[in-house]
Amino acid sequence: MMKLGFVSAIMEQSGFEEMIDTASSLGFQCVEVACWPSGKAERRYAGVSHIDVENTSDEYTAYVKDYCQKKHVEISALAFYPNPLDGNPEKRAANITHLKKVILASARLGVNLVTTFIGRDQKKSVEENLELVKEIWPPILKLAEENQVKIAIENCPMLFGPDQWPGGQNLMTTPAIWRKVFELLPSGNLGINYDPSHFVWQMIDYIRPLYEFKDKIFHVHYKDIKLYPEKLSDVGTMAYPLDFMSPKLPGLGDVDWGKYVSALTDIGYTGYTCIEVEDKAFEGSKEAVRESLILSKRYMEQFVI
Repeated sequence: MMKLGFVSAIMEQSGFEEMIDTASSLGFQCVEVACWPSGKAERRYAGVSHIDVENTSDEYTAYVKDYCQKKHVEISALAFYPNPLDGNPEKRAANITHLKKVILASARLGVNLVTTFIGRDQKKSVEENLELVKEIWPPILKLAEENQVKIAIENCPMLFGPDQWPGGQNLMTTPAIWRKVFELLPSGNLGINYDPSHFVWQMIDYIRPLYEFKDKIFHVHYKDIKLYPEKLSDVGTMAYPLDFMSPKLPGLGDVDWGKYVSALTDIGYTGYTCIEVEDKAFEGSKEAVRESLILSKRYMEQFVI
């Protein structure tokens, strides 16, 4: 059976122990643990670190594993969502260096899964970025393969405002591009962290790809998107997406979660599924965050126990 958890980035005000305690007390089975490097976040929900991947000591590794086991909460994946293809060479190098540390930490902890972005040079074309993928990603995948770690790429375009214009900061955003990337990188360790919400605002069927890419789905997100038709008819699909949509808790947007989970059962998916909270209506306090997790869990338990 699928296991229900949440992405820990929403609990940026809490340390590792409080985050795990919250998951345990609310009855979640797993967490996707944010593992960003220390420093100022460049965007919302980034910069959160609940596990220090630079601490390679056996004592720390044992502590993290033991604490989760004691609280009956599994780690679904270590999460780090940077831009490994950043047009700035220094940023690109720093992102790749930390991503490799996350991969090694995932192996040490026995998690063996990392959720991330493939990245994109936002000022280059899709074709040029595919060449970058072919150049930059093989060494990252080699490290993952050597350490028996799978990498699940989320399908978020990372194109929400002028700072990410014109191409966005993540290339693997559509089934058509997935096919090209998997052809360029034919590794059994490279797959998808499937988030249906991003397909909603791109006007893409979010059910059909589940069947075609069933063997590549390593991890699943539950986040909703609410489209505002009156705004969309005013600005059109070429506008910044946040001009006509907003992220919501599962059940408060336009995803048909019954159909989505039904399709997951069709393809025999039995992995981790994590609620991702990016709903601005539930920010600002620990109480609001806790409420968002309670409401989301209550709703998704119609479909996932």
